[in-house]
Amino acid sequence: MSLSRRGLLAAGGAVGALAATAAGTGGASAAPAPGKGQSRVRTGFDRLAADGYALLKGQKVGVVTNPTGITSDVRHIVDVMHPDERVDLVAVFGPEHGFRGTAQAGGSEGRYDDPATGLPVYDTYLKSGKPLADVFTASGVDTIVFDIQDAGARFYTYIWTLYDCMEAAALAGKRFVVLDRPNPVTGRAALGPVLDPAFATFVGRREIAQAHGMTVTELALLFNAEFLAERPVDLRIVKMSGWKRSDFFDTTGLPWVPPSPNMPTPDTALVYSGTCLFEGTNLSEGRGTTRPFELLGAEGIDHRWAAAVNAVGLPGVAFREAYFAPTFSKFQGKTVGGVQLHVHDRAAFDPVRTGIALLVTAKRTWGGFEWRSDNWIDKLTGNTRVRTMIDAGADTDEVVGAWAKDLAAFRSVRKRYLQYR
Repeated sequence: MSLSRRGLLAAGGAVGALAATAAGTGGASAAPAPGKGQSRVRTGFDRLAADGYALLKGQKVGVVTNPTGITSDVRHIVDVMHPDERVDLVAVFGPEHGFRGTAQAGGSEGRYDDPATGLPVYDTYLKSGKPLADVFTASGVDTIVFDIQDAGARFYTYIWTLYDCMEAAALAGKRFVVLDRPNPVTGRAALGPVLDPAFATFVGRREIAQAHGMTVTELALLFNAEFLAERPVDLRIVKMSGWKRSDFFDTTGLPWVPPSPNMPTPDTALVYSGTCLFEGTNLSEGRGTTRPFELLGAEGIDHRWAAAVNAVGLPGVAFREAYFAPTFSKFQGKTVGGVQLHVHDRAAFDPVRTGIALLVTAKRTWGGFEWRSDNWIDKLTGNTRVRTMIDAGADTDEVVGAWAKDLAAFRSVRKRYLQYR
């Protein structure tokens, strides 16, 4: 594993970042108080606003965000900050799917002026290094604020937008502030294979586990110290209050906004770090249904797959024989057979192990099983090992056991950057 062993101090701005987590002690200048259903957890933005935006004083500010960047009373943070005289907000930066979330997977909104605020919106999708640094320079910002809800999986691209923006901000000499939001599937453990750098793409830039078990501020601290240590960004973080590592999203009291079109509910996020692996096969991963990543299938699959995967005895989950007709993506307009996942004990459920078991049993029970011709599965898992072991007939335990050493090493490094109990 190629993670460095540098501590937090190597991050350059990490000491200041930790100091900034004290934000949130302000009084009357707080953000608008939520009404009914007040959340137990206060996000990084809620705490920043409650402190009167002191961390942004005297700075021209740009925000990297999308529709998930909302307050506890479901107003977008850009719409809240724009008219506030305490913040000099001059630009917005949109990730994949766009700032207002109008684009499907693999798309963005491009450069435009936001109709609601008049602010210039710049596109960050698939930009990195100097080209992205040039965007930040052209925008005229001094400080870049990141506030996007993550889904907890290495191949969910917003964390790599975070990484790319941190790297580019360092190149452009900009300060970087990360506002925290919950990992919706808890922060209890890291699971799954660790990326081999030879397979780095936008669905996995660096060597972290498939289900990282971290929040975005924790990832930012890790990125800065372990991967950007030669040129760290001037980093500040604003932590949440009230969040515990064992919290699932629905216990926080926070409103859920789909972070992308095919992540409609926290239930989707719960299974996503395992079942997204089916993007690397010729089976549908449920896109084009109301249960993406919970429904999986293809033409010609019948009851035998559900029976086979139920026989594995995976904890916390059962599988139902299911039939569905996707309205777009794979098998559009065709009725396919497969399974639906039903998680009945989410504390015991292991999404990555479940994803592997589903791949192993799909290949064994359906003669039409194929990997995508571009071996996209290798990009998702971060190595060739999962694909080649399954092709060689390995069972679920053998595949999962193959990443144990790398995962243990990542877990050891990860511990240094955890900010919550």
